[in-house]
Amino acid sequence: MSKNKNCSSIEHEKEDAIIYCQTCRVYMCNKCKNFHSKLCKNHFTYDLNKNTNEIFTGFCKEENHYDKLEFYCKTHNKLCCSGCIIKIKRKGKGQHTDCEICNIEDIKDKTIQNLKNIFEKINENKEELKLEVQKIFTKIRNKL
Repeated sequence: MSKNKNCSSIEHEKEDAIIYCQTCRVYMCNKCKNFHSKLCKNHFTYDLNKNTNEIFTGFCKEENHYDKLEFYCKTHNKLCCSGCIIKIKRKGKGQHTDCEICNIEDIKDKTIQNLKNIFEKINENKEELKLEVQKIFTKIRNKL
């Protein structure tokens, strides 16, 4: 990413974000990251300081899944491992058994560009919302 992102927390909004949680859809500074990781152990987060390609590497964070992320669930818009998509020998714990699944390599380049576009749009929307809130507060102050 070319621009530094700010933390989504109101208390730390001037701090640079170091991770993004795809589950919560928030940017977090180091302070927020520490709290979030204790509270939300199964959320999908990634380091903003790493190369975007690294989003597609690593191991599944689902409970009792120790497999490499190799698949993408189009139904849930989520990366998953073989354990996520099978029920065999997993006592029915495959979450994506009935979903539309493809290999990560099939969607990697397109998805990286989409992620970059989404993050830029989120940042733009955040700035627009801040301005809108400021306008509303100004109107309220003027009326009071």
